[in-house]
Amino acid sequence: MMEKMILGRFIPGESWLHRLDPRAKITAVMYFIIIVFLANNWLTYALLFVFVLSLLFASRVPFMFFIKGLQPVFWLIILTLLLQVFFTQGGTTYFEWGPIHVTSLGLMNGAMIFARFVLIIFMTTLLTLTTSPIELTDGIENMLALLRFVRFPVHELALMLSIALRFIPTLMDETEKIMKAQKARGVEFSSGPIKDRMKAIVPLLVPLFISAFKRAEDLAVAMEARGYRGGKGRTKFRLLAWRFSDTFLLVMMLVVTALLVWLRS
Repeated sequence: MMEKMILGRFIPGESWLHRLDPRAKITAVMYFIIIVFLANNWLTYALLFVFVLSLLFASRVPFMFFIKGLQPVFWLIILTLLLQVFFTQGGTTYFEWGPIHVTSLGLMNGAMIFARFVLIIFMTTLLTLTTSPIELTDGIENMLALLRFVRFPVHELALMLSIALRFIPTLMDETEKIMKAQKARGVEFSSGPIKDRMKAIVPLLVPLFISAFKRAEDLAVAMEARGYRGGKGRTKFRLLAWRFSDTFLLVMMLVVTALLVWLRS
């Protein structure tokens, strides 16, 4: 499962989305997360899915890559769906047993929660797949530039977020290697009682933490060796440039919002 984690990974490419300004993509994703909660019927969700699938196609990233990327959070989505289905009352009752009720309203709410999860995961994953960590850092730092007037460490915050995001797939890969090494020694992570599985996690966490601290130390030494002293006085090799295509993306978001509000009624 670990090798299927795609959050935080970047896939180089020459698509239209790859060439967009990171500020436009970050703004579009944040805005999309807000408007996705405006959807309240199947027409509105269909509109959002068509829009997201169009962006996925424009990114030229294989669609199965996104499907596999849902698997690490699949059980969280299923748990949320079941909670909605079993404990939401209203509409026609199909099954009832104690506090558990399966109703038409519960099924509809569960399906909509599932759709929201998928849409948000697809959009946030698309951002990291088409935007390099350096571009993300520059975009976040530029968007928060006004906070410098109140002595807020904008550059350090942007760098910290970028490194944390980039470390997700790295730690997942490291966890996969440690799990394979432990399995070669006879440790079972996917079978046996729950108590034994919990005990098997302990020898996995210790080397994982050691490896994480070692990587953090190596990164700190490398940054210090290159003369990193924070964002003050630093110049940039690549300057952000807002283009017509970036404006077009935000206009598309506004059009989708207008259609969403119209379809709600």
